Amino acid sequence: MIGRLGAVAALNLKKVGATVVTGTRHASTASALESAVVSEPARAVVAGMTTMGLGFAALASLSQPALAEEEEVLHPPAYPWEHEGWFSSYDAAAIRRGHQVYQQVCAACHSLEQLSYRNLVGVCYTEDEVKEMAGEVEVEDGPDDTGEMFSRPAKLSDKLPQPYANENAARFSNGGAYPPDLSLITKARHDGQNYVFALLLGYREPPEGVTIRQGLYYNPYFVGGAIAMPKMLADGGVEYEDGTPATEAQMAKDVVTFLAWAAEPEHDERKLMGSKFVFVMTIVAMVAAYSKRQKWAPIKSRRVIVDVVN
Repeated sequence: MIGRLGAVAALNLKKVGATVVTGTRHASTASALESAVVSEPARAVVAGMTTMGLGFAALASLSQPALAEEEEVLHPPAYPWEHEGWFSSYDAAAIRRGHQVYQQVCAACHSLEQLSYRNLVGVCYTEDEVKEMAGEVEVEDGPDDTGEMFSRPAKLSDKLPQPYANENAARFSNGGAYPPDLSLITKARHDGQNYVFALLLGYREPPEGVTIRQGLYYNPYFVGGAIAMPKMLADGGVEYEDGTPATEAQMAKDVVTFLAWAAEPEHDERKLMGSKFVFVMTIVAMVAAYSKRQKWAPIKSRRVIVDVVN
């Protein structure tokens, strides 16, 4: 048994490029293995594995502060969003109210770079309403025939306007903080919709023993607890066109619904196509099963009689 183990060990060392020099066989094969000498390639393999282990250990140590910081964040509760069901779609009225909240409250600092005016047509506004909305905004275009840039009213193909010309202007206007783009905010944050909703409603007075420096605001749902964005929603802050009471929670729900839709405008169409595909494939599977049974049932149920006498 020991001899077999020695042979296997020698074979494994040869596979990694090691040279095994066996000494004189004395009492057993075990003593020969103890006298084996490993060459430089094997040492290099061992050294490489050691280096990799040290590297993983260093990465793990560096990630510890981040993990500890995440543990200090208050995780948002799960809310029953109506559009998250398998066969549920977005509420067009909620998207329209959320866009109104975005325009009147959020658009002063945050952009929606991935959203165009045309995306709003047929979802929460008519084409004429969106054209009128876009016509109130001036965008820079050009160059013209003389090589100069010029301003014109926005069209359906234009992106929604940005509040700042560049990042430096945004930081200068917000005390060094850079307001993130909201196009994919519900996808870019963990538990996105619940996080944004809880963040908008999560402003509190700092607890005893917690000091927040000037210019920041306490919010337990934000990493570190101190956020540069002040509380923006208040009861009656927006007057909805459809007469819905504009409570703080209602505005937060509507703007989160709008941002969730902005992150995937194809949501409803994708679910509709998926439902049609599942329906058609179910019929195809039923027809295939029936055809298979009809074809093979006579073959499987037939009896074969062998007449030995004749």
